[in-house]
Parts: sequence; structure tokens; C-alpha cells
Amino acid sequence: MHSPSLLQSGARVALIAPSGPLRGEPDLERAIATTRALGWEPVVGDHVLERDGYLAGTDEHRAADLNRFVRDPSIEAIWCVRGGYGAMRILDRIDYEAWRSSPKTLIGYSDVTALHAAIGARAELITFHGPTARTQLTDFSGASLRAAVVTGGEPCGEAPRSSILCGGRARGPLVGGNLALVAALLGTPYSLTFDGAILMLEDVNESVYRIDRMLTQLELSGALSRLAGIAFGHFTDIPEEPANEQRPLSELLREVARRCGIPCLANIPLGHVDDQWTVPLGAIGLLDADARSLTIER
Repeated sequence: MHSPSLLQSGARVALIAPSGPLRGEPDLERAIATTRALGWEPVVGDHVLERDGYLAGTDEHRAADLNRFVRDPSIEAIWCVRGGYGAMRILDRIDYEAWRSSPKTLIGYSDVTALHAAIGARAELITFHGPTARTQLTDFSGASLRAAVVTGGEPCGEAPRSSILCGGRARGPLVGGNLALVAALLGTPYSLTFDGAILMLEDVNESVYRIDRMLTQLELSGALSRLAGIAFGHFTDIPEEPANEQRPLSELLREVARRCGIPCLANIPLGHVDDQWTVPLGAIGLLDADARSLTIER
């Protein structure tokens, strides 16, 4: 896997909306301000404020912004302003040859998982599972983002609030992101490569039975049996339903970890939370479940 160049002060960073629509100008203004606060020069996509129902404009327009910027030699990074839904719909429209010939830093999470999976595999490029541009960065998230894409330091590290589901140590390429997207990509040309990998998963607004169904899908596909380790992030905003209390998420994750029998942590700083790591997907990670840590091999 190739790693894009680190971002220096004054780097031109493109802002795009490849999935769901922004709530309006305030989202874009916050993204611009956050980009400038990091010392970068924001360049806004032509279609970033468009709306087509639950999509941020047509597939053609969303793909056009992405392809325009990856082909532009003056652009050093592409930062997704938000997630939502829709990135899967443009995977067949992406100029992967441009990503191979002109690798750039790609940042985002949630629905951006689809772009990470496709671009990472087709361009053999490390991409960054991190905050979206409209996010108000906390000190924790900001420090991790800078370490990942500016200084080349350690963006992850110890996760003292995580839970040990299965002890041990694992080494392998980091893959994953949003569970719904990881499951939805199975059986497509853009599915993740699970062999010897450390799988990282998070999600939002999903009932426990739906999380169970998606994890079972991964297990029945044979994906989980090929992993070296698992690092569960946060599954936030689980609906308040009696069944979710009677059979809580923690019980489900322990079942999965027990059946896999590989090093596994839960509740690492990953997902729809304020304090989150920026994780270089495709890089080699070292998961030490006993020490509650995830580090990046340089």
C-alpha cells in the first residue's frame, strides 16, 4: 500500500459531499473554518450544496466533484464534508487511474467507508478514516488527525476506556469502517480484503438485532474467520427498544469475539463520537488487546 504525502501548511484541500446533503450554508461554513484552522486552503466542490432528496445532488454531480479534484495536480487532499448515504452509488464512476497516478489524502468516515474500500483497493492507497470536515474538532480528534496526515506521528495508541473481549496480540492491515457499508459491499467488486486483517467497525442508529444480522452476514460469508483481530468502535444512538435492553450490544459483541477466538477490543475511539482517532486504513496495525492499544507500524 502507498501512503499519500503529508499535508503541509497551505495545502489545498478539496471539500466534497459524496453522500448525503448538507443542512445548508452553516455546514459548509464550518467545514471551511475547520480546514483553515488546520492551516490548509479549502477548495469547495461545485456541487457541494446540491440536494437530490436524500442525496447531495445527482450521482453524476457527486462523482464529478470527486473526479475533478483527484485529477487536479494542485489539490493535495480531499475531505468529505459529511456522510449520510450515497457513496456506493458512484463507485463505478470513480477515476481510479487518477488515484493511482496522483495519490491524494482522502479523509472521512461513516458512508465514506465505501470510498475507502474502493479507492484503497483499486489504487493500493492508504486512506484516512477520520472526522468529516463539518465536524467541530475536539482536542483529542484534532491531535489524532494532525498526527495521521500532517506530522506522520502515532494517530492511535492506548484506549483505556475500551473493553477486552478476547486477549492477545494481532498484526495486519487495518480495514473496515461503518458496519452497514462493510456488509453491503460483500459480494461486490469493492468488498474488503479480510485475509490476515484487523477489522475495525462502528455504526449509528442501528438496533442490536440489525447489528447482529450484519455481523452474522460477515460470519456466514467467511470474512470473520480470515481475520487476525477485531477492534469494535462505538455503536451510537441505539434505539430505545425493550429488546435492546434484554439482549444488549455488549453481549452480542462478546459472542462474536468468543466465536472468532482472535484478539478483540470494544469501544475504541472510532465512530460517531466527538473524540475519535484518524485511522490510516490499509496501513499495518498492531492490536494489543491485553494492553488496550492499537498502534500503527511505520
